[in-house]
Amino acid sequence: MSRPLLFLDVDGPLNPYAAQPERCPEGYTTIGAALRPGRPLRLWLNPGHGPALLRLGYDLCWATTWMDAANRWIAPVVGLPELPYVDFGAGLLAWRPDEVHWKTEAIVAHAAGRPFAWVDDEQSPADTAYVETHHPGPALLHHVNPRIGLREPDFTALAEFAAGLPA
Repeated sequence: MSRPLLFLDVDGPLNPYAAQPERCPEGYTTIGAALRPGRPLRLWLNPGHGPALLRLGYDLCWATTWMDAANRWIAPVVGLPELPYVDFGAGLLAWRPDEVHWKTEAIVAHAAGRPFAWVDDEQSPADTAYVETHHPGPALLHHVNPRIGLREPDFTALAEFAAGLPA
């Protein structure tokens, strides 16, 4: 079996955008005036996140509104190589009446049955139900607090999920 996929959101898990604006979290560096598609944005990124993510044993993939721009703005700062990304196309930010997040269907399609973990700050029970219904393999939807970003317990949960998959 191939390695599981790890779908990475940027804003929330890697950039704790909801942290108090005057307090850069410890271990983070400030990247000012980066252009998120269409607007300036203050970013706080932790250079230790990339190496920690690479050690987890997943195939990493961006699952963010940044899409390919994450390879230019985010990857170099956090220590990641260029990664594939989920192209959300016309579904980008599209509202769904079933309350499933606009990313969920595209992530499940991109996984194509492979085991995956998805770190994000916007998942809901509707997303869990959608994945359980439409994805035949194991999946972990891991919520990250956008005030603090990825922390050691998050890395532990991701490592435990991967370790528990069949070889």
